[in-house]
Amino acid sequence: MIVGEIFSWMNKRIVEVAPKSSMGKALSYIAGQWPKLLIFLDHPELQLDTNLVENDIRPFVVGRKNWLFSGCPQGATASAGFYSLIQNAKISGIDPYSYLRDLFKSWERKPRTLAWTDLPQF
Repeated sequence: MIVGEIFSWMNKRIVEVAPKSSMGKALSYIAGQWPKLLIFLDHPELQLDTNLVENDIRPFVVGRKNWLFSGCPQGATASAGFYSLIQNAKISGIDPYSYLRDLFKSWERKPRTLAWTDLPQF
C-alpha cells in the first residue's frame, strides 16, 4: 500500500535530517498530520479542503475592514446574526432575499423580544 510506504519513508528520513532544516520541518509537519490523513483515507466522503466554506465567507472577509465599526456590541451581534442567516439560506438552497423578506413580514406579527431561536427554520 502506497500510504504505508510513505509512512515508512517518512519515519526513516525524519531521524536522518536536522530537525530545523526545511526537510526536517516538513517531515515533522507530515508526522503530526498523519492521524488526520488516515481518518480522511478511511472516510472518502469527507472533503480534503475547506474551499467551499472559504468561498462562502470571502465576501465577509473582504468587507471586514469596511464593517469594522458596528457602532456598538449589539450592532456587531446583529450584523453577525444577519450574515449567518444569509449564508445558511444560501447553503440550504433558499434565496436569501426571499427568506429575509418573508422573515421581516413574519416579524410584524411577533413581539419585539424575538429571539434568534424563534426564526423560521430551513
